[in-house]
Amino acid sequence: MKFSVIFEAQLADPTVEREHQLLHDSVEQAVLAEEMGFDRIWAVEHHSLKWYAHMSAPEIFLTWVAARTSRIRVGHGVVCMPFNFNHPARVAERAAMLDLLSGGRLDLGAGRGGTTQETSLCGVDKERTTQEVEEALRIIGKAWEKDELEHHGPLLDIDPHPILPRPAQTPHPPLFLACSRTETLRQAAELGVGALVMGFAGPEAIADMRGAYDAAIAARTPERHVSSVVNDHFSVLCPTIVLDDRETARSIGIRGQRFFAQSIGHWYGGAGIPDEAVVEGADEAEEMRRAAEQVVAQLHEHHIPVRPTATATFNADHAYGTAADAIAYVERLRDAGADEIMCLIQMGTVPQEACMETLRQWGEKVIPHFRAR
Repeated sequence: MKFSVIFEAQLADPTVEREHQLLHDSVEQAVLAEEMGFDRIWAVEHHSLKWYAHMSAPEIFLTWVAARTSRIRVGHGVVCMPFNFNHPARVAERAAMLDLLSGGRLDLGAGRGGTTQETSLCGVDKERTTQEVEEALRIIGKAWEKDELEHHGPLLDIDPHPILPRPAQTPHPPLFLACSRTETLRQAAELGVGALVMGFAGPEAIADMRGAYDAAIAARTPERHVSSVVNDHFSVLCPTIVLDDRETARSIGIRGQRFFAQSIGHWYGGAGIPDEAVVEGADEAEEMRRAAEQVVAQLHEHHIPVRPTATATFNADHAYGTAADAIAYVERLRDAGADEIMCLIQMGTVPQEACMETLRQWGEKVIPHFRAR
């Protein structure tokens, strides 16, 4: 099993000074992650989400981290692949350059970037994002099969052009797809790319998602693959804060997750946690449960179908607490079928010292427990 850290550059109270400090702090966390034995870092791509994520140019962040490290893999989790965000030929060029300069350490994930706030910035057609992501993966998957890329698909035509440079990994860095729903997992399996499961659902839901992924793998045919190389890696999100004091860790972690939930609710449909759902001093898990109930009511009120993933964000049962608590939770994720534990530590209200201490605790206590096994 692999262990990684994902960065969104979340910022709850944005100012220019805090933003600048946050990005430098994230680099320091990534450097410490290598020292602590993590296998990989991931960086998201978001645009114009001021009270949420400030990671708008992950390729630069990952390049900076690669230059400061020597072993840890650097991953796009993910590149927004709709064409107006990033033309697939340009994604291929940038990915190859970073893979080459990092010594073959790059992983490349694809996603939709589907909020109205983001798509409106770049003129992305929201109705075409799923198709464009799949076609982009097909273009990247064959960019270096021959000396020149030629592609004639339903959405893009590319006459023969060389894609330069060639990546260090042959034929290309491993490909992934961001997955939060069963249908996206099936798509990833059919395309032959790894799954980045971006959700808060917990081990039981992860087991169901792993089952859907494996079933789609068993039923797929090679004609749907986007590359000659198949990647069936299943990576799952693990929100975590680990400190010596269990209650302090839970308080910091659930407060950070509450910020994340409010942000997702705002930017992805206006169903964040209402202020009246937050009661200082209340039991955190009970607080999150009541917030989820209010979100369900809001979704029904706006005639928005309620999916499990819509409320799973408010599940407070994650790796918050001591190292022993984190070990027990990771064992549940492992038993549910996780190939990789993708630690979400840097949530918007979590102070830098708690992020750094969490990385140390994972490196000194959690990861060695599983390496020994």
